[in-house]
Amino acid sequence: MITKAMVMAAGVGSRLEPLTQNVPKPLVPVLNKPVMDILLQKLKSYGIEKVIANTHYLAQQIEDRYSKNSPVDIDFSFIRETDLSGTAGGVKKCESFFEGEEDFLVVSADGLHDADLEKVMRSHKESGCIATMAISAVEHNEVSKYGVVVSSPEHRVIEFQEKPPVNEAKSNFINTGIYVFNKRIFDFIPKGEKYDFAKNVFPALLKAGEKINTYRIYSYWSDIGSIEQYIESNIDALHRKVMIPQPNIIKKYDAVYVCRKNTVLGESVKISNNAVIGSNCKIGKNVSLDNVILWDNTIVADNVTLKNVVAAENTVIKSSITGNEKWEIIAPDKIIDLSLV
Repeated sequence: MITKAMVMAAGVGSRLEPLTQNVPKPLVPVLNKPVMDILLQKLKSYGIEKVIANTHYLAQQIEDRYSKNSPVDIDFSFIRETDLSGTAGGVKKCESFFEGEEDFLVVSADGLHDADLEKVMRSHKESGCIATMAISAVEHNEVSKYGVVVSSPEHRVIEFQEKPPVNEAKSNFINTGIYVFNKRIFDFIPKGEKYDFAKNVFPALLKAGEKINTYRIYSYWSDIGSIEQYIESNIDALHRKVMIPQPNIIKKYDAVYVCRKNTVLGESVKISNNAVIGSNCKIGKNVSLDNVILWDNTIVADNVTLKNVVAAENTVIKSSITGNEKWEIIAPDKIIDLSLV
C-alpha cells in the first residue's frame, strides 16, 4: 500500500499574476479554500499518511500553514528550494523521504480534480512499470497548452509532445501531473541538476527501454495555471462539476454562490449568475454582483455594480466595474475609486 506522497509546490505562478503577488499558487482559493487544502484532504482520503512538498515562492506561507495548526490532519514536511531545480529535480531532493518505499505518489499542487487515486495506484502496481502517469482527454484545439501523451493500445507511452501546435499534435490526451513512481526512478534523475520529467526523465526512460504506464482519468481535472483556468475552475466547482468538501453552495433564482463566515451583505444586494465571496467581506447596499470572485476582506461600497471581476484580498471597490468576456482582475490591497481619475 502506498502511504507517502510528494506535492510539487515550488512554482511561482506567474500566469496567475496579479493574484499571486501575496499568495503562492498552491494557496490560491477555489470556493474560498486553498487548492492545496483540497489536494491534501484528497490524499488523506486515499490512505496517504505522510506528505512532503518542495517550496520556493512565498515558501513560508505554505510551510507555516501545514506545519503549524494545519487545517488538514496529515503528517507534513517540506524542503525549501533556494533555486528551482525542475519538476524531477525537486523530487530528487526528497529521495531520502521515500527511503524504504517501493512505490510513491507525486502530484502537482495546482491540480484540481476528482481522480480516483486508488485506481491510479492499482494500475501502477499491476503494470509493473517504473512509472505511471494519469492522463486526461481535452478538446483537440486545447492541446497546445499542455504536454501531450501518445500511448499504445496497451496503455504504454510511445511518445511525448510538449505543447505542440494543434496541427502537429498526435493525440488529445495530456499529462495531468499525477504520477506513481517506483523507487528506481531516482536512478534516472541526476543529483544537483535542474531536471524535468517531461523534458528529461521520460525521454530517458523510453530511450533506456523502460515502460511508462498510463491511466486515463474520466472524471474532472483542471490545471489552475492561468487566470482563465482559475475562473473556470471556480465556476465549475460552484456547479459541482468537481466536488469540494463543505462549500455551502446557495442556489437562488438565477444565482449560484458561496459566502464565507463573517461576511456582511447589505440591503438589496443582487447576486446574478455566479459569485464566490470570501471571509470578512463587506458588501454595501444596492450592490449588484454578476460573475464575481471576491477574496477575503474585500469591501464593496454602496450602489456599486461588479460584473466579470476577480478581486484579490484586501481590496476596496468604490466604483462600478463591468468586465467584458475578459474578466477584470484586481490586485491585492488596491483601492478602486474611478471618481479620483
